[in-house]
Amino acid sequence: MLERNSKAASVSFENVSKVYGTGASGVRAVDKVSLSIEAGTLVTLLGPSGCGKTTTLRMIAGLEMPTSGTVSIGDVDVTNLPATDRDVSMVFQSYALFPHMTVLENVSYGLKFSGFKKTETRERALAGLKLVGLAEYGDRLPSALSGGQQQRVAVARALVLEPQVLLFDEPLSNLDAKLRRQVREEIREIQQNLGLTVVYVTHDQEEALAVSDRIIVMNNAVIAQDGTPRELYDAPANRFVADFIGEANILECEITAIKDGLAQVQVGGYSITAPARGSKTGKSLLGVRPNRVLMGDPDQKNSLSGEVVRVTYVGNHLEVTVKTMVGDLFATTTDVDMGFETGSTVGVRFSSSGPVLLTD
Repeated sequence: MLERNSKAASVSFENVSKVYGTGASGVRAVDKVSLSIEAGTLVTLLGPSGCGKTTTLRMIAGLEMPTSGTVSIGDVDVTNLPATDRDVSMVFQSYALFPHMTVLENVSYGLKFSGFKKTETRERALAGLKLVGLAEYGDRLPSALSGGQQQRVAVARALVLEPQVLLFDEPLSNLDAKLRRQVREEIREIQQNLGLTVVYVTHDQEEALAVSDRIIVMNNAVIAQDGTPRELYDAPANRFVADFIGEANILECEITAIKDGLAQVQVGGYSITAPARGSKTGKSLLGVRPNRVLMGDPDQKNSLSGEVVRVTYVGNHLEVTVKTMVGDLFATTTDVDMGFETGSTVGVRFSSSGPVLLTD
């Protein structure tokens, strides 16, 4: 039986850079990144392709060495330690299972080289398979399993080693939508039950929001923002994060006054109040999530007048595009019986907790 992992360790980067090549032709994949991941938490590195998230993960694993800076696991400086000398396990996108070995043999493989006796190796491997719901599949070959089952075998193989840090590199990208949701829930449940330190790489925003204690958003080799899923969704720091985490309407606006930490903001002829967040008076950007765009009576005061140009029914909600003087606004509503149709005029307002001022 696998129990809570007492070895789970923190991870920290101090001013870490990774440059491929030399001189002017060198490519800076990670640029002076500092971060801290607490033991027993699941932290996701999120960002578009080429942002540096996978390179960061590989430097934790010891598969890449930093050009400069310090990488620590727990209280140990591991900057120059090879992967074989780090107590870290990785689950790869490709599963990396041995096709000629049974499921049980695949899960047992790492244990054989970790000093465990034959009996204990088998017990731990069986416990790992039970943990991921595959206790009856030990005698099968990987080719006899579905993609989701193969991914769970890869997770079990990493878990049985009880590493200080467990790494996931785009683990669900080969699965269909329903399986992705199921497996990510299983990974999160296992992580919480065993108290594992997990660093998880994905480019899927929904996946990151669903599994993470914290999300580190990367862009152009640096950290764009670091926070909880709710912080990043409700209070993105800049235009990139607002646009990358979920969908957002990015609108030009004018800050006319700031008092007691609140900004008076003009969006077209519509006036709102929003947290100033260090902004100054003058031109700025406002981010508004689609579910915070409210449509109502076109004659209501202090609103944006708009024309409904598209209404799409997607089951449990409607997606609506409204043409206004400040541009097209994308809105969602759970009121699937909303009376506004294409071509109708509406008054648009934003929910009081919705709009957020952004840096460019």
